[in-house]
Amino acid sequence: MKILAFSDVHMARSRAADLVAASAEADLVIGAGDFCNMRQGLTEAMEMFAGVTAPMIVVPGNAESHDELAKAANPNMTVLHGSGCKVLGLEIFGLGYAVPETPFGGWSCDLSEDEAERMLAKCENADIMVVHSPPKGVADVTSAGLSIGSVAIHAAIERVQPKLALCGHIHDCWGRSGKIGETLVCNLGPTVTWFEIDP
Repeated sequence: MKILAFSDVHMARSRAADLVAASAEADLVIGAGDFCNMRQGLTEAMEMFAGVTAPMIVVPGNAESHDELAKAANPNMTVLHGSGCKVLGLEIFGLGYAVPETPFGGWSCDLSEDEAERMLAKCENADIMVVHSPPKGVADVTSAGLSIGSVAIHAAIERVQPKLALCGHIHDCWGRSGKIGETLVCNLGPTVTWFEIDP
């Protein structure tokens, strides 16, 4: 199965157009959050992905809330946040928002490590985990050299051992990857990234 995955488009129209064009070859499309900017323009951001016809799994980033994304989502999109679904034979679990909390202020949709841990506890098994924030220690380093990923997400990946864990959020680590046990962890960014996975 061919999976197209991305994160952090932030309303960049040219990035969205590239992703929509590539999606014609995809069996499944995954968006790991931050479609808009600072809670503004989400409806327009979703319209940019109207050309995607494949099933699409999305999680909210810290730039949009779960309720906002669920309301604006296109008909082919399934929104996950502390929840899972089965699509094309794959078990997928998603958790959006920034974990831990950001210093960005009231517009940012954040979770504490404790809140994330409680939500991730619902995940007993998954082929793919889609999380907006990276796990602590993997693809989570800022330009200032700070590791700001989530301890709770790292622990959940270690426990569940999905085939893939897909994230974004830390722009300085777009395109970086690493492993937690047997799980491949990838910080996606807004470019076309392909994965092949069998149910």
